[in-house]
Amino acid sequence: MKFASALVAALMLSLSAGPAYAAGDAAKGKKQFSRCKSCHTVKEGKNRIGPSLFGIVDRAAASAPKYKYSAGLKAAGKKGLKWDEENLKKYLKNPTAFLKEYLDVKKVKNKMKNKFRKESLRDNIIAYLKTVK
Repeated sequence: MKFASALVAALMLSLSAGPAYAAGDAAKGKKQFSRCKSCHTVKEGKNRIGPSLFGIVDRAAASAPKYKYSAGLKAAGKKGLKWDEENLKKYLKNPTAFLKEYLDVKKVKNKMKNKFRKESLRDNIIAYLKTVK
């Protein structure tokens, strides 16, 4: 009986927890965002080579006003891509590979060439971006 109770408790805990993401450090992320500044701003409505990242977390892909997105990001946005933490983390690791997988295509046009392979860096930058809204 104890085993069954423990099993039920473990199952309920695993179902309620949802996916686990590292919280990241927003203060470190703000400093590390310097790697992004040549193309992006966090000022609302101010685009550069890349779109403004103001309010990016939980925003629909390809939705920054007055920015000309790549064909790949436009297609992902039309398909319903939302920039939640999980998608941002995968995209920042390898943007083109992420879009290929998301769109289920062999080739995709995408302007973002940077890859952030280090997980802690991605976590920190996302934590910082969550504060910019």
